[in-house]
Amino acid sequence: MKIKNTHIKAVAMVLTSSLLLTGCQKYLNNSELPAGTIAGTDAYVSDNSVASIVTGSLNALNSSGPSNFAQFTGFYTDELAVMPNSTSNTPVQQAYANSILAANINYWSPTYSKIYALNLAIEGINTTPSKLYFKNQWLGECYFLRAFDYYYLTSLYGDAALALTSDFNVTSKLSRAPQSQVYGQIISDLLKAKSLLPTDFMNGYGTATSDRARPNRYAAEAMLAKMYLTTRDWTNAAAMADSVISNTTLFKMVAPASVFLTNSAETIWAMATTNDVPTNEYTIYNNAMPAITATDPVKLNVFGQLTNSLRLSFEANDARYTNWVRSTTYTGITPNATYYFPNKYKSNVIGNERSVILRLAEMYLIRAEARAQLKNITGAQADINVVRTRAGLPNTTAGMQTDLLTAVAQERRVELFTEMGNRFFDLRRTGTLDATMLALKGSGVWASYKQFWPIPLTEMSYNPNMVQTPGY
Repeated sequence: MKIKNTHIKAVAMVLTSSLLLTGCQKYLNNSELPAGTIAGTDAYVSDNSVASIVTGSLNALNSSGPSNFAQFTGFYTDELAVMPNSTSNTPVQQAYANSILAANINYWSPTYSKIYALNLAIEGINTTPSKLYFKNQWLGECYFLRAFDYYYLTSLYGDAALALTSDFNVTSKLSRAPQSQVYGQIISDLLKAKSLLPTDFMNGYGTATSDRARPNRYAAEAMLAKMYLTTRDWTNAAAMADSVISNTTLFKMVAPASVFLTNSAETIWAMATTNDVPTNEYTIYNNAMPAITATDPVKLNVFGQLTNSLRLSFEANDARYTNWVRSTTYTGITPNATYYFPNKYKSNVIGNERSVILRLAEMYLIRAEARAQLKNITGAQADINVVRTRAGLPNTTAGMQTDLLTAVAQERRVELFTEMGNRFFDLRRTGTLDATMLALKGSGVWASYKQFWPIPLTEMSYNPNMVQTPGY
């Protein structure tokens, strides 16, 4: 059975707006949910309507700006620096100064809005009496997206409220669960998604497609690989990454210039843009770029520049630097000043590029790290060399376990820079965040409690069981 695509985008926008705007702002606090929230089986009468709701959740993820928190975490760590003469006390400046204000940089509330919509969808799909031909796909996508939301929520905030129902009477009284418990729930959701999702890429009409904008089983395995790496389950991290890598029909390493193109063979999952605009990453790092004769260096790019430490971490002749870093010379001073910017997303042509969330190179690096931890030296070397060969570099010279782990960390830094907060999460995961930030910013700016961000003050005022992130 094929789903009719008539007005599906419009329906997705209407239904998702109803889901998000009528319930989510009050989801974790003690105010009542407004009337009109879509719940129960009313909205789940057909594959058409369910597809619209799930597509709406995918669109909500894109519009909430994963690229933006990638940018903020870049400023927060050692990837991005503000431009000279930047306006003070902006969210970007606050991130760069490691002085996050939850009122200005808030992913907590919007993420729970998305989780609320996903919980409603899971409940509605599971309880509808209607025949859904693609029920497994819709449920698998919902479980995957909920796991994805919780992964980034706990990565930014640490302990988090585990809202697994749409019932306000339950969620309004939740306290923050330990991060280890959140990790367990993420893995549980991803295992469900893995069991439900097809191996093919599917569209919103229940048919196979070449478009990689919806998660499939391999996307669930890729997220599991990330989770198992985070929880130091090296055997399962290697196994999940290996499953993705082994599907050479769907996934291949491509030239650096092609990595972020739509439906690149390296893409495991990417977000399609909405509202007929280029990717958020292009807008952030390239669209704000005027002529090089700008009268003020900040006008070269209001969204910042690469740090010297990141720029200088590339080896000579690294094709990633050639393809993914762009320089602009400011001629308004003597001597002239050159600034460097991320250049992974280059196209202003709508549809040419996708915001890539999961890709094959990361799977090789996950498997390399897991193999190194398991003392599979030759296997780890082979995986590192796949990534280095694509970058035009010679094979790694690392031969000892500790050297291989250092080599993996280096490859992750130059391969995944400014992507989805990876650098921030890697530094914390490997226990090197404090040392890195103290060396970069000093003890007057950085303190260990800043490894996690503060939640909005309103959460505590509405729910006495909710507590602030330690240190704030």
